[in-house]
Amino acid sequence: MDTRERLIESTRELLWERGYVGTSPKAIQQRAGAGQGSMYHHFAGKPDLALAAVRRSAEEMRAKAEGELSGPGTAYERIETYLLREREILRGCPVGRLTQDPDVIADPLLRRPLEETFGWLRERLARVLAEGRERGELASGLDPVATAATIVATLQGGYVLARAAASVEPFEFAIKGVLGLLAAQTTPSA
Repeated sequence: MDTRERLIESTRELLWERGYVGTSPKAIQQRAGAGQGSMYHHFAGKPDLALAAVRRSAEEMRAKAEGELSGPGTAYERIETYLLREREILRGCPVGRLTQDPDVIADPLLRRPLEETFGWLRERLARVLAEGRERGELASGLDPVATAATIVATLQGGYVLARAAASVEPFEFAIKGVLGLLAAQTTPSA
């Protein structure tokens, strides 16, 4: 991994652990094993490096979700695969946690990849749900857009509840609950 990549990866990890304010250029450089000159050779400053890191985290999140949501199975099975995949629950979502950082939210450039990622996820889930409805796997009255928003909100809320309780149990209950609600919308032939 070259210096630029080490800087981005180190920043991604630090943002996930500490947030924007808690991630100093010195901490990034130490974790990346890079000097100040190297950092400023590749990036204009901390905001520029943070943006690259946030974009990378968002791209990774979308790629993982796309792989699961494009896989085989019914709409319910693909969403179940996405929701039940292995996650570092107590660390929270690497993208969702950034929405709680006031400095990230106050900066339109840093906020944009978050907004785009959650928008993409809602739209992608809505397409899977619409496909399931069209194929007769899901009830015809199911609203794909509202249901997709509910799934994303439950997932992100599950992370928050788990972190607040220092236990994965609230997350697991939230996911079990939303899957139960979705299962109730499956048709008998599906």
